[in-house]
Amino acid sequence: MLDFILNNQVARLATLIGLFAIVAAIAYLAMGAMSRRAQIRAGLQTLGTERRSSESQSAASLRESNNRSAWANLADMVERSGLNLTDTKNERLRGKLIEAGYTHPSAPRIFTLVRLVLPFILVLGFVLVVYTRPEPPGFLTIYIFGSVLGFLGLYLPNIFVQAKADRRREEIVNGFPDCLDLLLVCVEAGLGIEAGMDRVGREMVQSHPLVSQLLSVAVLRLRAGASREEAFRKMADMAGVDEIRSFTTLLIQSDKLGTSMSSTLRVYAGEMREKRRMRAEEKAHRIPVLISIPLVVCMLPTMIGVLMLPASIRVVRDIFPLMNS
Repeated sequence: MLDFILNNQVARLATLIGLFAIVAAIAYLAMGAMSRRAQIRAGLQTLGTERRSSESQSAASLRESNNRSAWANLADMVERSGLNLTDTKNERLRGKLIEAGYTHPSAPRIFTLVRLVLPFILVLGFVLVVYTRPEPPGFLTIYIFGSVLGFLGLYLPNIFVQAKADRRREEIVNGFPDCLDLLLVCVEAGLGIEAGMDRVGREMVQSHPLVSQLLSVAVLRLRAGASREEAFRKMADMAGVDEIRSFTTLLIQSDKLGTSMSSTLRVYAGEMREKRRMRAEEKAHRIPVLISIPLVVCMLPTMIGVLMLPASIRVVRDIFPLMNS
């Protein structure tokens, strides 16, 4: 392989480009880590020297510098070079990413950057692997496989985000009935809806972390001065689940109309438990249908072979000689 790289000009050029890309990526990551550490150190020094009014502003900038990842810095660098990463359907894309759990402000730009870069990475990687072989395939084969990899690289980020959003939505739906039961106990014990959500969010960190995150974010919004309607609607938008959206609508209506919060929670908790039981029964009823597929594909040909083999042997031994005679 080394002799092939040294003797082939295309392979040598591709190897040099790959080594340059690896060294540049390592240098960029190292410089990014050093710059983040320097920003954190400067922010800490500023926090200790400035006055109280400037301390809050420095803390905000420090939190912002901590939240900026290497991908966000890379997206900023690409945009500074002249390429706009803002999608035409930015709000819809941001909602999809929030449903998948990516709440960072730079998530849409990072997603667009990945969609632009991934097809080239897959195609270049395939070309490098192909030309390192002793007998590379023809141009038509490389063109077909390169086109397929390019389309895969373009649509793989969408498939990944959608799959992660579906898994996150399923985890929230499965854990939300337990959240309602605990919240009902807290409200009936005398706690308010805000204190109850805070308590349930802290109790469900280990069992259902996604539901705990939703409740904790809603409580923080309420403590920051947002109204109940605004906090609950943002919690529903962040979850992206119809059950939680209906639950927040019930809470908003109960708060506006002055009805009992405990009775509302009791009724909706019963409905959620019934829905979870129906989903479990639906999955249980699907098992025989799913089992029939491997039964027909794997076991039925074997059973037919076992039943037909003696008759086939009898035909070959007894009937075929009579037919030939």
